[in-house]
Amino acid sequence: MNFTRWSARLPGTQRRAAARTDPAVSPDRRPDGSVPAARVEQLTDEAPPVPAVDDLPVRDVLGRVPALVALVHGPDHRLAYVNDAYVAAFGMRDLGARAREALPELDEPGLFPLLDQVQRSGRPRTLKSRKAPDGRSYTFTCTPVTEGDGSGDRGVLVFATDVTDHAEAAARLRASERRQRETAVTLQRSLLPQELEEPDDLRVAATYHPGGTEAAVGGDWYDVITLGGGRTALVIGDVMGRGVRAAAVMGQLRTAVRAYARLDLPPHEVLQLLDGLATEIDANQIATCVYAIHDPNEGRLVYASAGHLPILVRDENGTVQRADEPTGPPLGTGGWVHTSGSISLAPGSTAVLYTDGLVERRDEDLDEGIAALERALSGATGTPQVICDRLVRSAGVTPDHDDDVAVLVLQHPARTGADAELFRNAALELLGGVEAAPRARAFASGVLASWRFPPDLHDLGVLATSELVANSLQHGTPPMRLRLRRTDRRLIIEVTDGDDHLPRRRRAEPGDESGRGIAIVATIATNWGSRRTPGGGKAVWCEFVLPKP
Repeated sequence: MNFTRWSARLPGTQRRAAARTDPAVSPDRRPDGSVPAARVEQLTDEAPPVPAVDDLPVRDVLGRVPALVALVHGPDHRLAYVNDAYVAAFGMRDLGARAREALPELDEPGLFPLLDQVQRSGRPRTLKSRKAPDGRSYTFTCTPVTEGDGSGDRGVLVFATDVTDHAEAAARLRASERRQRETAVTLQRSLLPQELEEPDDLRVAATYHPGGTEAAVGGDWYDVITLGGGRTALVIGDVMGRGVRAAAVMGQLRTAVRAYARLDLPPHEVLQLLDGLATEIDANQIATCVYAIHDPNEGRLVYASAGHLPILVRDENGTVQRADEPTGPPLGTGGWVHTSGSISLAPGSTAVLYTDGLVERRDEDLDEGIAALERALSGATGTPQVICDRLVRSAGVTPDHDDDVAVLVLQHPARTGADAELFRNAALELLGGVEAAPRARAFASGVLASWRFPPDLHDLGVLATSELVANSLQHGTPPMRLRLRRTDRRLIIEVTDGDDHLPRRRRAEPGDESGRGIAIVATIATNWGSRRTPGGGKAVWCEFVLPKP
């Protein structure tokens, strides 16, 4: 085939340029075809005439361009031409041979199916940034061409631009972004608990999924904090925005929550403190948060919410209840007095705390996402970790999910049989008077003996009971109550009364007749503490770790 018989389809700008230089179509001609003398003089004086594109030596032009050019023709793609750049890259080709035989280096980039598409459709196609056997990366553009003799035979012009430097730079950029994201996710995960604390009465599990593939992580967090006395604090929150700043604010808030939790304050008071701290950390950064406390003696979850999503609780029959109220504005807004609410968490129940990435979608209402989560939770059974994974899957969370997701699941297991023997409670209402302390000691001695504690632990428990009751009788007011609780790990002794003055440990002088009770308790017990109770009183407790069997 004669290469000069082929003509490529010219872009519109080239056709217009050709028209301007073609006297037959020049706008400077008169209707009779003559050119004004002034225009002839202007064209002659100002610039030489531009040659028509059809007059350019096409073979010479293609031979000089730095891109790789090949021309194939016919339905079987026989090679008609390769330029000098192509020869320099891959060597001389056998003209006239089939393209698959003559151009084997184009097989790996997957170019031959593209030639078939262009041949059939008559439309150009581009294959971007593919690596050829010479180790270089090229962008291949295949353009249909037709025979200049009007026969209608169709060929394909292959134009390959070397983009190796660009491809390598893009690969380095992607690798850098990958490293930055890995670093950001590592930072985010390092700010979350590496291992969840394991309460005696609850089973807990949590999961975190970073959103998207970019380096900007979010500010989702969760935590489980054992408060002592058998009580457990559970926290989940979400700092608005993304990036290292959001993660840093999240880390500060999580640290503050753990510090405030040690004060054993009611949930709404913890959020009140966090609200002021969030404003000090960054007035432009707001966060949502739920802080909840579980007390196994009450079988309820007491919580406060700062603009966060409602806690969901599934009972042992599969019925899901939503804890909607009370909910205040997000942390960092200021000027709001938070309040606490409660929801039942009886034995056999499961509660779920989560961030908005689990339920919020751009194409649906938030309530629809929460309702879908309720349906998924109603049928979810198994361990907390199994439920975590199931809820994440049901929500359609994938590695390229556009928002961070944090989920915290807790179960209050219903214990039966031998397991139930390891979790026991006993309580005694205390009346004032000289008989209260001896009665409390006798009650504690009998209970601890029935629980088959070893003699040394039995004696320590009776001594601690005596000191806590004596402290309450001296410094507290009615009503007074003694409560003993054992779990599979510890013995807990708690005394409540109607006075809200919290005791503190102090050094008693040799001549003092009082002030040694709390010091004795702190010395013999593994841990001790006190807190104010909702009714305006206080609870003072201590606990002993049980010896391993």
